[in-house]
Formats: sequence, C-alpha cells, structure tokens
Amino acid sequence: MMSQRRGIHLDQSELLCKKGCGFYGNTAWQGLCSKCFREENQRERQKQIQEDLALAERLQREEQEAYESRHQRTQPQPALTPVNKLEERKPKEKSSKVNTVTKFFIPSSKTPPKKDAAPVDTHPSQSPSSSASRHPSVDSDHATREFIDFLKPLKSGREIFKQCRAFTESMVYKRDMGADEMSECVQDFYQNLSERLLTQFKGSSDHVETVMDEVEKYMMSRLYKEAFCPETTDDEKKDLAIQKRIRSLHWVTIEMLCVPVDEEIPEVSDRVVKAITDVIEMDSKRVPKDKLACITRCSKHIFNAIKVSKKEAASADDFLPTLIYIVLKANPPRLQSNIQYITRFCNPSRLMTGEDGYYFTNLCCAVAFIEKLDAQSLNLSPEEFELYMSGQASPHWPQASGASASSPGSASLNQVHKRLDLLTGLGERQERVMEKARQLESDLIDWTDEVEQKVQSALESFPPETQSLAATTAGGTASASSSAIDSDNVENELLPPPLQPQVFAG
Repeated sequence: MMSQRRGIHLDQSELLCKKGCGFYGNTAWQGLCSKCFREENQRERQKQIQEDLALAERLQREEQEAYESRHQRTQPQPALTPVNKLEERKPKEKSSKVNTVTKFFIPSSKTPPKKDAAPVDTHPSQSPSSSASRHPSVDSDHATREFIDFLKPLKSGREIFKQCRAFTESMVYKRDMGADEMSECVQDFYQNLSERLLTQFKGSSDHVETVMDEVEKYMMSRLYKEAFCPETTDDEKKDLAIQKRIRSLHWVTIEMLCVPVDEEIPEVSDRVVKAITDVIEMDSKRVPKDKLACITRCSKHIFNAIKVSKKEAASADDFLPTLIYIVLKANPPRLQSNIQYITRFCNPSRLMTGEDGYYFTNLCCAVAFIEKLDAQSLNLSPEEFELYMSGQASPHWPQASGASASSPGSASLNQVHKRLDLLTGLGERQERVMEKARQLESDLIDWTDEVEQKVQSALESFPPETQSLAATTAGGTASASSSAIDSDNVENELLPPPLQPQVFAG
C-alpha cells in the first residue's frame, strides 16, 4: 500500500548552491552557499553605494541650479550641504568597513617580542576593558579557559587570543548593530583569521579547521546573548508561526509521508525517540557547531531506524520524509531562531561541505516543506485536508463507509468513537453545570450582603430614646432576676436542715 503512494522526493541537486559552485546552498541565503551569498551581497552593496552617490550628485546639481536661479544678481556663496557631507562620507564608510576587521590582524608596534614558548595570558579579566566587569556567564568563563588551554601549545596562541578577545569585546558594545551586520562582521573575522592561519600553517587545512572551531566556540559563547534571536529581527515571530503550524499538523501519519519506518520494532522506536531528543536538545546549546552536532546525531539515528526497518541502507528519498516526520513529532523549541543563528554565525566552511552541511541543508528543506505542506503533499483531497486541519475529522478516526464499516473491527471502532463523542458531550454538560454553580455562589454572596444591609438599615432607623429604654428594661429585668436568686439562697440558709431518718438498734 505504501508503494502506491506518491512519496516526497527531493533531487540532490536542489540541495546545492544555485550558482553551481558545488557547495551546499541554504534557503536563508536564497539557495546560495555562504561564499556565493557573501559575494552577491557585496556586489549588491557596492551597487547600492554607487546608486547613492549618483543620487547625491544629482540632488546636489539640482540644488545648485535652483540656488543660482534664485540668486542671479548676487554672488553665490559656497556652502557645504548635507549632500556634500554624504558624498564625502561614502568613500570613508567604504574604506572603514574594509579595515574594520583587518586591523585586528596587524601586530601592535607597542607589543614587545615574545618567545615562541611564551604562555598565553591566563588573566584576561585584569584589563580595564575586559568583559569581567560585565559579569560574564559561567559558560563564557569556561569557554575562555578552554580556549586559553588550547592555544598554549601554539606559537602564535597569544596573538590569536588577543585578536579574538578584542573583536568579541568590540561586538558586545555595539548593541545597536543589526543581526545581518553583526553576522557580516563575524564572517569577515572568520575569513581573515583562517587566511592568516593558512599562511602560518603552510596550507594545513585540517589544523586551520581545528583552530577555527575553537575560535567559534570561544567567540559565540561570549556573544550568545547578543547574537541569538536579537530584538532587531523577526526570529521570535517566525518561531511562534512554525510552532503553531507544526501543532496544527499533529494528525499527519507515517503513511501520509511515506516514511519507511516501522515503530513496532523496539530498536526502531528507540532510534526515533533518540532522534526527537537530539533535535530538541539543539536549543540548549550555545555554539553553532554544537547545535549542528545535535542535527547530525538526529540524522544518523534516522538513517539507522530506516536501515533496521527496511533491512537495507537508506536513500536520500527515505531520509527527508523521515526527518519531516521527526520534526513534526518533536516540534523543537525556537526552531527558526536556531536555524538563523547557525546560518549567521557558524564557520561557513562547515555549512558548505561535509555531513554537517548536508544534514543542516536537509533540515532547512524539511522546515520549508512543513511551511508549504498542502493536501497534494500528503496524497489527500482538499476536503480531507481542510477537515483534518480544522479538527472536524482525524485520520485516526474510523471511516464508516463501504464494506469496511460492516466488519467487526470497524463496528467496535465506531462504538469507541461514539463513546468518545458521548464523553465530549458530558464534558460540555459538566462545564455548563460548573458555570451555573459559580453563578449560584455569586448570587448567594450578593443575597447575604443585601440582608446585612437591610438589618443594619433597620437598626439605624430606631430613635436613640427607644434604644436607651430597651437597654434600661433589659437591665432591670436582669437585676430582678438576680435578686430573686439571692433571696432564694438566703432562705435556704435560714431553714433547718431536713430531718434525717434514724435507725434504732433493737
């Protein structure tokens, strides 16, 4: 039955960059890889700068012509208009952006020469500009200590640490910077540092990647609060939208997605649970590399579950539907924020190649599929899809039609369904009874207050003389009663005791 359904198919070429460079693309980069996206973005930025300059020159000419036409008889005085300032500032901004990151890689002339085996400064918090004055988190301190320990054996470890620390501290203070601009600065720093390390290590790319992983871990542990889901973006809005979307698709079954996984097998069920746990755990990590590791572990559990179910190696057409199913089952917290955080601040080489890049690209495709999922995607009619989405029906409920309705199993399921409807009706009736009870309680409280007010009003309506007379009468009655009691006591004391019967001995 499963083979007759149209499964979800994604050509592997769709995962690659649209420019044909061979690297993995990303939906957040319009299907481009990190390298091509940055090049395209820089071209667009240069084009925008040229257009702004042309617009500034045109406005300046128009203003000058208008000025000369208004003052033909007077000598025009040269003035520095805001347009002139804009024109002068554009080349400066262009050159400053280029030198913003590269200045961190120029050794300071004030720094004395160090020996090769000189240890890295293990007390960075003593400097006035250190982040210790801002009370860094425990994770930041731990990442700093690990980074220092990693750099100690390196010849240029001290210089690398100084550059990374200076850059992160400068980024922390730029709180008004947008997420895209911050991402661009971080990516520029990654690129410049990796190129410098390639020159230093003479092309040892593996060693460079190891150092860059530690650089990313140190920097993003310190910049996490500023970089993850910043207020200047709509990441939180996207998180709520995808979470609501996944919640509304809770009824989607394995058969609808053509997922080749048999959860009746204990080992497969265990793999599915681990995959769900890993994709949820992604939100608890602070470093992009660690978040990617969660996605990779989740994907490997999926491949193992498919392999056990099919008793053969899984294909790409098997993997993507199963990943979609896992995401629907897990509904990971802050899914879009995590994807955007990885996209903006992860080491770009990790996303462009390797298994991390492949699995991350598939996750982005899975999220895009969930956002656009419709009846045709699930092999359903539009009517069925709308009924399921509105909650009026569910694929788990039996369909009382045809021969299947007359079978004993279907009759039992129909009876269970009727009992569920009856329980739903009872629940609604109980809610109405509780509402009436709450209303009755409120009415009783109001009635009690009303009675107390009426009694108080009646007491206040009597004149003071009547109240005094009533008090006097009550006092006299009490005195008379007391006197009667005392006289009875006196009389009892004066009377002789009663005669007691005497017994005479015979």
